[in-house]
Amino acid sequence: ISEQAREPGEVLLTLVQFDTEYDFIHKGVPIQKVPRYKLVPRGSTALLDAVGRAINETGERLAKLPESDRPSLVIFVVMTDGHENSSHEFTKAQIKSMIEHQQHAYNWQFTFLGANQDAFAEASGIGIDAGGAADFSAHKVRAACLAVGSKVSRMRKQSREGETVLNEFTTEEREQMR
Repeated sequence: ISEQAREPGEVLLTLVQFDTEYDFIHKGVPIQKVPRYKLVPRGSTALLDAVGRAINETGERLAKLPESDRPSLVIFVVMTDGHENSSHEFTKAQIKSMIEHQQHAYNWQFTFLGANQDAFAEASGIGIDAGGAADFSAHKVRAACLAVGSKVSRMRKQSREGETVLNEFTTEEREQMR
C-alpha cells in the first residue's frame, strides 16, 4: 500500500476482510490516508460471497459517480489462504459471470492469490485468467503483497501511459512468493 501511495495518480482503496463475516475495513479511501491494518484469519472461507458482495458494492458505488469521475482502471485483488467452504449467497457460476461482465463491460482487472490450494484452477473457475493468478506460500504473505504491489504499479503505469494494461505476474514476482 505504501508503494502505491508513492506512485503518481489517484488511488482509492477498498479493503474487505472476509471469512464467515464480511467487513469493509476501507471503502474508497485515498491511499495516502490508509492506516496500517493487520488482517487476522478468523474462521471459514466464504470466498464467493465476499467476491460477489465486493463486486456488487464497488460497482454500485462507481455507477453513482458521474462518468468523468469514474476511475480509468479498477484492479480487484482477491487474496485467500483457504478454499471456499461457507458461501450461501453466490455460486461459482454466478461469480464467474459477474467477473466476466466487469472485465468486458468496464475493463476491470482481476487478480487471484491463493495459498494452500491450486490458485490457477480456483481463479479459472471464477473467470480470472492464469496471468492474473498466483500461488503463494502461507508463510510468505509479505512477499506476496510486495509482488502484487509491483504488478499493480506496472499496470497503473501502463494505464497512465495509454498502453495496454497487462494483468500478469512476472516470473520473478511468482518466484518471490513461493
